[in-house]
Amino acid sequence: MPNVKVHSLFTDFDIDLFKGGKHYRLYEKLGSHLVEIDGVAGTYFAVWAPSAKSVSVVGNFNSWDSDDHKLNVRWDSSGIWEGFIPNIGKGEVYKYKIQSNNNDIWTEKADPFARYCEHPPNTASIVWTAEHNWKDDAWMGYRKDKNGLDRPYSVYEVHLGSWKKNSENKFLTYKEFAIDLVNYVKEMGYTHVEFMPIMEYPYDPSWGYQLTGYFAPTSRFGSPEEFKFLVDAFHQNDIGVILDWVPSHFPEDAHGLGFFDGSNLYEHPDRRKGYHTDWKSLIFNYGRNEVRAFLISNAIFWLDQFHVDGLRVDAVASMLYLDYSREDGEWEPNIYGNNENLEAISFIRELNEAVYSSFDGVQTIAEESTAFSGVSKPVEHGGLGFGMKWMMGWMHDTLQFFQKEPIYRKHHQNDLTFSMTYAFTENFMLPFSHDEVVYGKQSLVYRMPGDEWQRFANLRLLFGYMFTHPGTKLMFMGGEFGQTAEWNFEQSLDWHLLQYDGHKGIQDFVKDLNHLYKSAPALYEKQFSPEGFQWIDYGDHENSVLTYVRKGHDEKNDLIIACNFTPVPRENYRIGNPKKGKLIEVLNSDDAKYGGGGNLNSKIKASTKPAHGHKKSIEITIPPLGIVILK
Repeated sequence: MPNVKVHSLFTDFDIDLFKGGKHYRLYEKLGSHLVEIDGVAGTYFAVWAPSAKSVSVVGNFNSWDSDDHKLNVRWDSSGIWEGFIPNIGKGEVYKYKIQSNNNDIWTEKADPFARYCEHPPNTASIVWTAEHNWKDDAWMGYRKDKNGLDRPYSVYEVHLGSWKKNSENKFLTYKEFAIDLVNYVKEMGYTHVEFMPIMEYPYDPSWGYQLTGYFAPTSRFGSPEEFKFLVDAFHQNDIGVILDWVPSHFPEDAHGLGFFDGSNLYEHPDRRKGYHTDWKSLIFNYGRNEVRAFLISNAIFWLDQFHVDGLRVDAVASMLYLDYSREDGEWEPNIYGNNENLEAISFIRELNEAVYSSFDGVQTIAEESTAFSGVSKPVEHGGLGFGMKWMMGWMHDTLQFFQKEPIYRKHHQNDLTFSMTYAFTENFMLPFSHDEVVYGKQSLVYRMPGDEWQRFANLRLLFGYMFTHPGTKLMFMGGEFGQTAEWNFEQSLDWHLLQYDGHKGIQDFVKDLNHLYKSAPALYEKQFSPEGFQWIDYGDHENSVLTYVRKGHDEKNDLIIACNFTPVPRENYRIGNPKKGKLIEVLNSDDAKYGGGGNLNSKIKASTKPAHGHKKSIEITIPPLGIVILK
């Protein structure tokens, strides 16, 4: 048998789909695949390199000699090189040595479709199959209900490398996370976990946002099948898994996608469209059919092969606009003379159509910070087709308000109330993400004003306000117990802080908020509808008090919320009561068990005195820097 035997997994139909940008499962064809031909076991390799003069598979098996195992180029102008190499088995490391049509250019590249990569700083690909006996049939069967837009959606955002480390200050493994992290997320009551990018990346300080192995879970924490084991463990505990996904840019590392075959293959050839000056990285060519198929296949891959329940798409704003972070003269308008990237917009719509038509019960979530219209509207209605969009304006305005000393808050209450003027224009997720606790911004608790007691009270109030505001929720790890230091990707969270009552109180409060959110239909059934929210009074600036109602399908589940944004308790505070029946207090952030002062409402005084446009009213105590939730 020759060193490389002619063999193909592609049909003519596959090639037509690939050329047209409509092949959404390219991972079944391109890359390395263990096969047996004529009774001989080996590996089939296939790589797209249309500008190549020759492509060789190199590795330890041939002493990295590019003359020994040259792939065959297909005859159909697809630009695909392929072939079967006998006796190459699971675990073999390899790269592609590519000679471009310009004989002077040679590149040595990792496989863009590799399922497993060497542990950084090593950069080779590894022939692999990730066999796993899934045990999440129950979850996959009812996921559509659990993961719907009218269901509770509370996300715990995690950077695996720094959530927790072992006694030797080394990374935990995927299998260890399947015990420690799964148990923690379940105990805290979150409905979903979101991983900052776990696809292979070479540079730790990028936090995973500069990818070189789009189809490979990073080897830092274990093997691909062990990552499947982790996802499976979450599902068996009724917790959904979301992955951060980065189709916006990729790094220029020598073994990565950049200048892959001696040409601008994956990146746009025009640097005005193909290079991010902020991140010093390359931008995909969204107008090239084969690149679109690569990216959509990658999104489908994680949903298909790893049973992932959602993708949080990173840096969407940078994709939508040709002038994103560019000065005049550094960008070129589109054919209509404006700044929208029409090719990227078309790609995003196709991506979302492909995802939602292929899988039941999944969500795509846009990290998008501009006023671009219709991000979470269906494509058929002119939107981009995402399930949800991060509510960056709410996050910014809310933190800006909470950072102010309480004495000044009465002049800035509009920072909070303004969100309700646009809260239902998109399906919004409220994010307190990793971006808010780095680069000198300080941790959430240290952004709160006042002494230590006030800081903790403010943080409980902030989280209470977040969970009672319309929209789904996302909280970065550490925030749930009042991590004091800024996030440092190189070290574990400061779990030792939980020995102190204030931090333990924050954690217990977030836990109870999560359980309330999941058990109170008023907080999720209409979280994207104006019918799910009603102001009682947003005009009491002098006392810095907001009162409002959250509504579900059944009015008996409605909740009345009162927030006091000052350290002055509001005793005998009158609120117009739009509800019939006896009211009880279901959560109070000033409860002593959370580290508060214990200003509770054990009995709520009802009155026939009208207030706030309602015929009846109640009198309650709204504790200092506190939130009260009544049912």
